[in-house]
Amino acid sequence: MSTETLTGERADQLAVLGKARHLLRLTTRDLTDEQVARRTTVSELCLGGLIKHVATVEERWADFAVRGAVAMPDYSAMTEADFARWGDQFRMLPGETLGAVLERYAEVARRTDELVATLPDLDVRHDLPKAPWHEPGSSWSVRQVLMTIVAETSQHAGHADIIRESLDGAKTTG
Repeated sequence: MSTETLTGERADQLAVLGKARHLLRLTTRDLTDEQVARRTTVSELCLGGLIKHVATVEERWADFAVRGAVAMPDYSAMTEADFARWGDQFRMLPGETLGAVLERYAEVARRTDELVATLPDLDVRHDLPKAPWHEPGSSWSVRQVLMTIVAETSQHAGHADIIRESLDGAKTTG
């Protein structure tokens, strides 16, 4: 089944996710690589880094929906060096371009949309990976994973809107 022929819950989830993705990408309209790498608040976040982060998170959760906790890092065992590398997803690194970041995000989105269209059952549950923010022994359904991807994307689209407005006064909405 293709995403164009979806109806019901899956179509609704993808429509909401698609809107959030659009708003996130829209925050980078008419900007240079230098501008999307610029921090405009006390946060470490920049527009390009936010899109990198959202792409990484979506990719991991989509993989989790299929393979379970083995698709995720064991956050409880991460070292300082691991967390430093993890932090690279929040900023633009030397040589990275907005075009490449947006292209990767589009590919991740395409794969997620296809997964949503083809997964046989949204009620399948997987144990969550070990992490300080997950209750030990808890599990999520694929449906919860999809809602998390939507929530994460929407939250970071809001962050991106603040960063963009701080950068040059432009607003994504309003």
